Amino acid sequence: MGIVNIEDDLHDQLRRASKVSCRSINAQAAYWIKLGMLAETNPTLSFSEIMQRELRSAGVAAPRLVAVEG
Repeated sequence: MGIVNIEDDLHDQLRRASKVSCRSINAQAAYWIKLGMLAETNPTLSFSEIMQRELRSAGVAAPRLVAVEG
């Protein structure tokens, strides 16, 4: 494990995002780093596609939602 130096503004954004997503600041940073790496190495995939693949590989089977017309 190491230390990463980031700008104060980015740290503030991490702190705010971590509260919204109920993660620690370190967990939020790790999440952003992992997603960024996956996005860079899979540039043709959307965020949703990346998340679907990650959830599937973790064994999460979320049901598909059906649009309700009203």
